[in-house]
Amino acid sequence: MNYSEIFRKFVLLLLVAIPVFFLDSCSSSGGGKKTASSKKSGRGRAEVASKSKGGKGKGGRKTKEDATMQNGEIAASARKGWKQSTPLGMVLIPSGSFMMGQADEDVTASDVSFNKRVTVAQFMDDTEITNNEYRQFTNVMLTDSISIIGEEKIMAEYYPDTAVWSKDFTYHNGDPMTEYYFSSPAFDMYPVVGVSWRAARYFCEWRTKALNDYRSSEGMFISPRFRLPSEAEWEWAARGGKASAKYPWGNPYVANGKGCLLANFKPHRGNYDADGYAYTAPANAYNPNDYGLYNMAGNVAEWCEDAYADNAVAVTWDLNTLNKNPDEPRKVIRGGSWKDVAYYLETGTRTYEYEDKKRSYIGFRCAMNHLGRSSGREFK
Repeated sequence: MNYSEIFRKFVLLLLVAIPVFFLDSCSSSGGGKKTASSKKSGRGRAEVASKSKGGKGKGGRKTKEDATMQNGEIAASARKGWKQSTPLGMVLIPSGSFMMGQADEDVTASDVSFNKRVTVAQFMDDTEITNNEYRQFTNVMLTDSISIIGEEKIMAEYYPDTAVWSKDFTYHNGDPMTEYYFSSPAFDMYPVVGVSWRAARYFCEWRTKALNDYRSSEGMFISPRFRLPSEAEWEWAARGGKASAKYPWGNPYVANGKGCLLANFKPHRGNYDADGYAYTAPANAYNPNDYGLYNMAGNVAEWCEDAYADNAVAVTWDLNTLNKNPDEPRKVIRGGSWKDVAYYLETGTRTYEYEDKKRSYIGFRCAMNHLGRSSGREFK
């Protein structure tokens, strides 16, 4: 008897049978076990629910008929009419995992950007919030909320401090920027500055209320709220899908092959105009990264939701990382600005500012949770 031939056929049989077994088990695991009643009817609970004739109200709202009993058993279908659309001015950042932290040498030897793998997903504004967008917020505050909040508080806390152009720098003539930057149409599409972390968060709350008031009036489900991005979300978005990218555009240089600078920052020992703009640039200036986000490096640094901690790697989790510490007045800022050297433009560089401070080089953009996992392709 040829035992080697019998053994060979036995191995081939196993190679065919094992994948079939696992494919069958994977396909059956999603549906779960059938009850005795579902075996008799040949349909699972999900099938019964999908075939039930539940009614729905305006905009797909749930009605009493949506959740019904079938033969004494629960048979409720998903409420109809929900689809998370991309908010105006935002792009969906695909969910994913990356090595957060410094992508190059820590030239300051600060030891505050150690690498750590984290996982995130969210929507994010494609540009920094502009003067014209923020002006809509202040106009509403000064008309609809002045009797509740008071003009003094609105101007002190939520209105941009236009004097930052003069106060931030010694021996600097910032008067023209102070007078015109927030008021003139010439700067409508430039990023708003002179806004504290607290004011940026309040803007997010106002933007959420404005959207959901409209959605509710149209009978639609409410949308997730606008908010500041977490530090991890900001860095993941800034990298644009490029693993360990030093800058949002990926390569290790701040200029392209023709010598054109790729962001608005402080190059050449203080030649501020070398990148095309002496101060800030329009919010959509320069090329976006591969996620479609503009100025994730330079122009203005951006507020993040996180409280700052030197040891953030040790004290935060690795899924949707966020350091919430209301007792810590220092808040994370990312991305560098028009006045910073290239080191602060790196995707992994961390720094901070106090939550009540207003600066001529700090702005913000909003983020929003995406409900459920997404590759981002279904929104294109």
